[in-house]
Amino acid sequence: MAIQKVSVEGISSELEFGFSRSGGPGGQHVNKVNTKVILRWNVANSQILTEEQRALLLKKLHTRLTNEGELVLSSQAGRSQLANKEDVLAKLEVLLAKAFAVRKKRKPTKPTKASVEKRLEAKKKLSDKKRWRRGE
Repeated sequence: MAIQKVSVEGISSELEFGFSRSGGPGGQHVNKVNTKVILRWNVANSQILTEEQRALLLKKLHTRLTNEGELVLSSQAGRSQLANKEDVLAKLEVLLAKAFAVRKKRKPTKPTKASVEKRLEAKKKLSDKKRWRRGE
């Protein structure tokens, strides 16, 4: 049974946005405008997610979560707060899509007859070369 994917629109009521000054160079403008956007979402205490969805997200995103189970993403690439907000929402959308993507089961395969013969021929050549070097 596949777990239903979660969209950013579905969880938008639980998202918290914070704003701060971006780091790095930029002159007069960057020093007085809060363009950096920080998105926070408490995955562990989410009321929108089902138990299966929460468990999956906590497992798949465990390296990106705080000790309290909170996902924190930020963006400061753009010059405006709106552009950075859209960027951080796009990052969250990609993260959710990856987390809910179902991996295809690997089908074990045999090496082809030609590849087996090629490998054995290469081993035989190397063996002959080493035997020739020893003077046999």
